[in-house]
Amino acid sequence: MTAIRPAAVAGMFYPAEFAEASRQIQSFLTEAKTSGRPPPKAIIAPHAGWVYSGAVAASAYALLKPLRGIVKRVVLLGPAHRVGFRGMALSSADQWASPLGPVHLDHQGAEQLKLLPLVGELDQAHAQEHSLEVHVPFLQAVLGEFLLLPLVIGDSNPEEVATLLDTVWGGDETLIVISTDLSHYLDYATCQTTDKATVTAIETMNPDAIERDGACGRIPVGGLLVAAKRRGLEIVTLDIRNSGDTCGPKDRVVGYGAWALYETEASRALNGEGAIRAMGQILTDLAWASLRHGLETGKPLPPPAERPGPLALPGAVFVTLLRHGQLRGCIGSVMAWRPLAEDLTENAFKAAFHDPRFTPLTAPEMEGLTLSLSVLTPPQPMTFGNEADLLAQLRPRIDGLIIEDSGKRALFLPSVWEQLPDKRQFLAHLKVKGGMAAHHWSPGFKASTFQAIEIGK
Repeated sequence: MTAIRPAAVAGMFYPAEFAEASRQIQSFLTEAKTSGRPPPKAIIAPHAGWVYSGAVAASAYALLKPLRGIVKRVVLLGPAHRVGFRGMALSSADQWASPLGPVHLDHQGAEQLKLLPLVGELDQAHAQEHSLEVHVPFLQAVLGEFLLLPLVIGDSNPEEVATLLDTVWGGDETLIVISTDLSHYLDYATCQTTDKATVTAIETMNPDAIERDGACGRIPVGGLLVAAKRRGLEIVTLDIRNSGDTCGPKDRVVGYGAWALYETEASRALNGEGAIRAMGQILTDLAWASLRHGLETGKPLPPPAERPGPLALPGAVFVTLLRHGQLRGCIGSVMAWRPLAEDLTENAFKAAFHDPRFTPLTAPEMEGLTLSLSVLTPPQPMTFGNEADLLAQLRPRIDGLIIEDSGKRALFLPSVWEQLPDKRQFLAHLKVKGGMAAHHWSPGFKASTFQAIEIGK
């Protein structure tokens, strides 16, 4: 049975009928200015009733028209107004209702995010929340069909939100939309002064400078700014107004703003596989330094203060140690949740001194020791009907595999295909590694694939 989240504020914040909702959206979009540059990777737009903020939102949505047929998934984040909770809330629904027709949700993306701390399903947070819902018809009008990945952000912080966004950042197929209004219920002049300070904070990508009363969505906005700054994106302010400008009195107004965030050639180069490979020697030198530091102090090497390029971005890396060709330790992270430099130095230390299969590394063992790194892409949950279906989707020597069932979990890097080239053997050995029987299967069996950038092999 299909689970549908009904529209909670249709008929109040925006029209509930298809014809009138479509007419209003097209009117807003027609009046909006466009630019000659490529469309943005992410936008920030307001979520008040359309009569108040629709024109401001349209200044961002008009830029997305060239993405119709290209964007397959929209990651939509907004603040919680109705329910208080800790963390970031997914919706368990299969579809969201809208005057322009139902929108299907991205269940694979949701499963991927559930691997992160503080992310889980909480339908109560979505049931009456307007901060996400008011954007859905706009997205439908400019993009056509897409999968929606909506999250209400509760008690959290920008770094946690940035980690979530990094996990589902994707490529051209993924659009990120952050929902926020600005100051609330100030007089017109005070609103303009307050919102000007918030605009400066956003334009300079300084989430700490956004005051608590400066934007109701300051936490999801801050998370996007953290992620965008690390990735070298450019931000452009599109429109700043308040309800006194659009529809309402000027004694108690609400501020609205819209921004577009653009990837550039430099930012794409910063985040690509080529950038990581170009830093291969720096990465391996850091890993070796952490081993030596561990031998001397019993602690991992503190990550360097200067972190050029990918070192400052979230990264997940496995460190593998071999001695005279035999495994001597292997530890890593499945998900990118901290800067690559920090993940690397920590996991190099753990591979040498805290792999439970081996005694801690000693100084004499440094002779004959070799080291390799596997920088992982984000795991992608698989959809399959049975084991044969799962095996048919696996790509030998390309895919790493994570399996999970009944509280047990195991991972093989893509390099394991060198020892286990047969798909069935690969999966059977992984089950055994995870404490399952080689022939184990159940309806709750889960699997995700990932790839790895190999350095030092």
